[in-house]
Amino acid sequence: MRGQSDETAQSRGEQAEAAEREAARKRLLDLAEAERVPVEETTRAVPDRRWLRDQR
Repeated sequence: MRGQSDETAQSRGEQAEAAEREAARKRLLDLAEAERVPVEETTRAVPDRRWLRDQR
């Protein structure tokens, strides 16, 4: 009987850890999505002033 209650407690602990991991994963994904820069904004050409200095 004792072995079965230990397994249940361990199983509950594992379930709690899995739930915490999933919640942390979701928070990270939400944060990454909030900070994401759309591709349209990253492909815009921006003059590189260092290159212009080398041309002089």
